[in-house]
Amino acid sequence: MLNFIYYPVSFILWCWHWVFGKVFGESSGFAWALAVIFLVFTLRAILFKPFVGQVRSMRKMQEFAPEMQKIKKKFPNDRQRQAQEMQKLQSEHGVNPLGGCLPMLVQIPVFIGLFHVLRSFKPGWGEVYFFDKQGVDSFVNAKLFGTNLSTFITMPSDQLATYGTERLNVILLSVPLMIVASIATHFTARHSVARQNASALDNPQTAIMNKLTLWIFPLGVLAGGFFFPVAILLYWLSNNAWTLGQQHFVYKRIDSEEEEKKATVVETRQALAPKPGAKPVNPKKPAPGAKPANGAKRMPTAGPSGPSSSASSETESNGNSNTEIPGLTPGRSTSKKPGSKKRR
Repeated sequence: MLNFIYYPVSFILWCWHWVFGKVFGESSGFAWALAVIFLVFTLRAILFKPFVGQVRSMRKMQEFAPEMQKIKKKFPNDRQRQAQEMQKLQSEHGVNPLGGCLPMLVQIPVFIGLFHVLRSFKPGWGEVYFFDKQGVDSFVNAKLFGTNLSTFITMPSDQLATYGTERLNVILLSVPLMIVASIATHFTARHSVARQNASALDNPQTAIMNKLTLWIFPLGVLAGGFFFPVAILLYWLSNNAWTLGQQHFVYKRIDSEEEEKKATVVETRQALAPKPGAKPVNPKKPAPGAKPANGAKRMPTAGPSGPSSSASSETESNGNSNTEIPGLTPGRSTSKKPGSKKRR
């Protein structure tokens, strides 16, 4: 049913086992352990770019988190309207919330595929996906510090006998891997929580998820180690180690980019700002002696006798002075009222 997952996973495992088998031997436990570890590294290298996109998307969502809170307050009882407005806000900021889930969604089927493929390596079995009978026998006979990679702590004694492994050897190898994998899971989650802003930390749902990732998930890894084969513990440990290193590298790179952007903005402002002691230039007011722009009226300038000289010069140019009094007919004397006669 899930052969589209099992075949690619087994093929990558086969490739890395072929490489390390040339160095340590085909039936070496180190060759198989490194094949599992580099299977994880191959997958995480493919998912590196989506992980960077996930971090950038989370950073943008934290920036406009206050706007999302405003939408919730604006439409408290309309969930559909909230979803529509949030989708619109996310599209405006170029954020795809599903893109942040891609790395996790891809790792889940790979984990299931590897778990199934490794459990299929049993004594007496023939071909298993990309591995022929010789490859299966190589994995069954390989031991890492006296422990087969398919065995786990709670495995029944009769099955341990078929692998030629004692339970004490499984415990001595599995318990350190369980503890280190659990600690790595905790520090990975702790590094992610430290990147959250204050508004995200105040969200009750975020607080619950942070507690789950910080404490419940590491405890789950520690408890699951009793039922997981040694190869799966190697997978889990190498996956968390890669995640921790990748987070440190990507976060440091994004922080440096943000600092460069801020420095560029500051330099631009300083370049546009007037120098100390210099008066700022108003672009709307033309400089003295400059020609007015097309269509602009020229403002009168004060001459030697003040502003009135400009008005008199304008009157002289028109040929007469504007001395008319409202209500009087031009040419009539102002000393006589219209319609009045002298009495004798």
